[in-house]
Amino acid sequence: MLIFAVGYCNVMKEPDFIFDIISDFYASHRDRLVGFATRYLNNRQEAEDIVQDAFLRLLRCDKMISEVTLPGLAHAVVKRLVFDLLRHRQAVAEHEHYLKSTGTAVEPTFVYEAREMMEIMEKGETRLTQQQRIIYRMNVDEGMKVAEISTRLQMKYKSVEYNLGTARKQMRDYVKRMLA
Repeated sequence: MLIFAVGYCNVMKEPDFIFDIISDFYASHRDRLVGFATRYLNNRQEAEDIVQDAFLRLLRCDKMISEVTLPGLAHAVVKRLVFDLLRHRQAVAEHEHYLKSTGTAVEPTFVYEAREMMEIMEKGETRLTQQQRIIYRMNVDEGMKVAEISTRLQMKYKSVEYNLGTARKQMRDYVKRMLA
């Protein structure tokens, strides 16, 4: 059996074949998955966004995908994304309740917009070495673990671990200085 590496997916057949499988599954099961997500979220638009995000993740996944494994994998990804969103909502609600109950007011000078935070993060990343930046982005943006990064970059595990730790520390220090 030949295995082709396509983007982030390991495919058991021709690369175009797996995309056809996922596309066909998406077309035929999208409404059912949206209904599944809507039951938890009570918001069809958010459910549609979650299902679309799930299928984009499936296209980039590193698992073996076939007609047999796709239904379970798709439901698992949608369910995980739904529960992640619900946990996020709960954390925000608890934080808002805490602020209201303690009478803590957030001063406007301490509130940063998402755009401003992204600019700070991007400027912080420019201070990293190229190798640290690549490793940091693979870990943060793509969710890869140290072992996966070391395999992909063909580097020693300890070297990747050291560079990631250094990059994280530099980013924390930079963001702390910028927000102070």
